[in-house]
Amino acid sequence: MTERLYYRDSFLREFEAQVVSAEAVAGKWHVQLDRTAFYPTSGGQPNDLGRLGSPAVLDVFEGDGHTVVHVTGAPVAEGPVHGAIDWERRFDHMQQHTGQHLLSAAFVELFRWPTVSFHLGREISTIDLAAPGIDVQQLEQAGRRTNQIIFQDRAVGVRFGTAQELAAAGIRKEVQREGILRAIEIEDFDRQPCGGTHVARTGQIGLVLLRKCEKVKQNWRVEFVCGERAARAARSDLATLGEAARHLSCGLAEVPAMVGRALEERQAGHRERQRLLERLAEVEAQALLATAAEAREGGKAHVLVRLFEDAGADYLRLLATKLAAVPAVQALLGTHAGGHVVFAQSAGLSVDMNALLRDCLGVAGGKGGGSKDFAQGSVRDPAALEAALKCALERLRA
Repeated sequence: MTERLYYRDSFLREFEAQVVSAEAVAGKWHVQLDRTAFYPTSGGQPNDLGRLGSPAVLDVFEGDGHTVVHVTGAPVAEGPVHGAIDWERRFDHMQQHTGQHLLSAAFVELFRWPTVSFHLGREISTIDLAAPGIDVQQLEQAGRRTNQIIFQDRAVGVRFGTAQELAAAGIRKEVQREGILRAIEIEDFDRQPCGGTHVARTGQIGLVLLRKCEKVKQNWRVEFVCGERAARAARSDLATLGEAARHLSCGLAEVPAMVGRALEERQAGHRERQRLLERLAEVEAQALLATAAEAREGGKAHVLVRLFEDAGADYLRLLATKLAAVPAVQALLGTHAGGHVVFAQSAGLSVDMNALLRDCLGVAGGKGGGSKDFAQGSVRDPAALEAALKCALERLRA
């Protein structure tokens, strides 16, 4: 059994211990101590990093029999050892985890929504709430209440007791485990059973910033950041907003309205573009039909071949659709812009355009597919387009 020093003092950065065992496992060493300040991954919180003597601690996890296993990149000799915690990582985790306690308690206080899971990530943290639904105003309320408790700089303490004793003290979540348990108390606000590392006063969290909310299965997931992470996120958001304002030639507060206006103009432009493409395709289809390069005798289909320089794939499809709407037409279209190809024909003709396209694109190093009357694809080298179209034209002539 390993004595866990962080249970009573999360601010302990260095400590002395005895190496109980050190075993080589897959090129690394699993080291057990009689006492440790290193937190192992558990309860949604990642492990601490640091050093045991000179070797770096790469991972820390729960072992058998209430032990803590430290994974190092080099051997650690049995006997006394000096441990040092990566303090920047530890304090960041303390801010995030205590912030999570406050945020979860705020959702319970305001809306009676319990937290069903917690995850402390490298960039963001999340809680999953058993809630019927969450709107922007409720998120704002919870964030405002959480930061109110932070700014009041309330004491954060540790309490030990049995499950029955903690329940009598009014902990937020019941536990079924036996023996002496640990709970985190936030002055006049929250009591929660927890084995993680926490700050000593809420003011040390700095700030909680809610980032996102989305439905995940039956629950609602809220993303948040605390402390320095919140400061970094705020600076990044301001920089992004400032860049958007610069591009839009407006003030920061005007960005949402300007973005909305730009989107409306974009949609209007897209509709106008589609209308013009429709008109252009109609005109070009009529011109191609009027100047068909090859009219097959005996009532057979007109074969229309056109290779464009800069037409888009959407325009090829539109033009091919209009040509195929005319009886007895087979269209072989391509564009150097992207190497796109469309083969289409009027209904009732016997040629399989899908098979034709696959065969001719295969010769040109491309691929594609479709139906008997309409197939599309592309070639990697636009220079091979002429060979593909020539192949198809010869097949149709034959």
